[in-house]
Amino acid sequence: MQKDYEETKQKKKRSFKARLLGFFINVFLILVALCGLYVLFVFLQMPSLDSVLHETREPAIIFLDKNSREIRADGRIMGAAVSVDNLPPHVWQAIVAIEDKNFFKHGAISYRGTIRAIFVNMFNGHFAAGGSTITQQTAKNIFLSRDKKISRKIQELILSMWLENRFTKNQILDLYMNRVSLVGGMRGVDAAANMLFGHGARELTLAESAQIAAMLKAPAAYSPLKNPERNIARAKIILSEMARQNYITMDDAQSAIAQLKPAPKSQNTNMYRYWTDFVREEIESRIGEINQDLYVYTTLDAKLQKRVAATLVANIGEYQGAIVAISKDGAIQAMVGGDDYSVSQFNRVLALRQPGSAFKPVVYLVALENGMTPESYVNDSPFTIGDYNPKNYDEIYYGGITLATAFAKSVNSVPLKLTKEYGIDSVLQMAARLGVGNNLKREYSTVLGASEMTLLDLTTIYSVIWNDGKSVHPYSINKITDSSGHVLYERNPSEEMTVLQPQTVEYMKEMLYEVVTKGTGKRAYTENVFGGKTGTSNDNRDAWFIGTIPDYVMGVWVGRDDNKPMSSKITGGTLPATIFHEIVK
Repeated sequence: MQKDYEETKQKKKRSFKARLLGFFINVFLILVALCGLYVLFVFLQMPSLDSVLHETREPAIIFLDKNSREIRADGRIMGAAVSVDNLPPHVWQAIVAIEDKNFFKHGAISYRGTIRAIFVNMFNGHFAAGGSTITQQTAKNIFLSRDKKISRKIQELILSMWLENRFTKNQILDLYMNRVSLVGGMRGVDAAANMLFGHGARELTLAESAQIAAMLKAPAAYSPLKNPERNIARAKIILSEMARQNYITMDDAQSAIAQLKPAPKSQNTNMYRYWTDFVREEIESRIGEINQDLYVYTTLDAKLQKRVAATLVANIGEYQGAIVAISKDGAIQAMVGGDDYSVSQFNRVLALRQPGSAFKPVVYLVALENGMTPESYVNDSPFTIGDYNPKNYDEIYYGGITLATAFAKSVNSVPLKLTKEYGIDSVLQMAARLGVGNNLKREYSTVLGASEMTLLDLTTIYSVIWNDGKSVHPYSINKITDSSGHVLYERNPSEEMTVLQPQTVEYMKEMLYEVVTKGTGKRAYTENVFGGKTGTSNDNRDAWFIGTIPDYVMGVWVGRDDNKPMSSKITGGTLPATIFHEIVK
């Protein structure tokens, strides 16, 4: 009986253990099923695995100067596509050496690296090391999210495995190099190379490659631009690792270490912003809607632009200013719409302002066409018509003087008398022939520059004169291509029309030269200045100088945005003429 009791007891124990085991197995299976369902749910929340490789973004516009050098890019978040096949080997070798030395040996996950990272983090008591492979980092870069959620990590793991099964190791490395975020909100080693070293990834030296790879740990903290000491220290480690892993020799490493240096200061592209904003408005009129990346080959002379911008900032003081330079055929070679784009994006080259005496050449051209010459005598004396009786700027009258002297001294009575003789309509028609007839008022005050026009329009008037009397149509774009080099637009110059007779042009050039040698524009004069004209509007609200040298005509405007008067000392012959002189001397 005792034996039967013991057997029953043993059976109950086995039965309990079996039930307990079964319970745990069921719990385990349920947990596995729940985990599986959760993983399935997370998987279903993922975007299309194919679509994640083709991100949607706004088209980028890359602006180039007249020498086909990039000056600015709008909307570009990635550099040019690069690959293991078209890069110097040391570029991708530096990345692999420091980020994932066994990349070509393991799968989506490096179990050894993960275990090592766990122990390192446990030993340090905080997160001190990561075990992510390049494949896992590529998955992160594709998702473009840094959320530290479990669902995020599962999606990352799924995507990593998918990448390993779909692509070769080289292709995964290509994705990584083109998607990794390194500098300035842009992604890819090519973007970093251009921003930091001024050339593409295909021209990276061994030292520069190590400095870019150094940023992968933490782009801002190890930037050769912002934290060059930390960047160089880590780059030295990378070069040593490359030698240890037999990618390069120790001599190569030492030579590259000697070349490590801070990245040059990034170019401030603000000086181009007024220009690129202006050009951007021209693009759609040439090709329609912008729905792809564009390369826009502009007429800008980057060297001149830098000088113009720097000179304006150095001289403008409390006022605002704008400058535009146009070649004889109408190519806009420089455009600065203010002294600081970050403060004000308003392009003052396109602002409607009163040109004052800078408009007077239009009147004198009418007189020259009607048979007068620079030596013809005119009478400078007070002029009145109805209630309109403007005075000379200094209220001094010279009596009988030559047409050239009246022009050089910018007296007011003579152009008004010429207008009365030849008719206001002849003046307006001349302006229209020169390309600026719109919006001019049919009244005598227009003769003295009371009708508003832009600096670009005013400079165009003078461009026609220095283009030997042939029509000038300002333009900013030579060519537009897509990213593959297909030409979408190319300028086809229209035939120039003769709008001024040769003798008229020669007389006007002679008179413009006297302005800078004997008249109100003397401060602008240097040996290479062919001529120019000053202009000052009522109450010194606007001051202008338009002048020419062999290569281009340049217009300078100074004033206030609120249109309030400036100091009485500021006239077209002072600050604008001085700025012009400083640029062209």
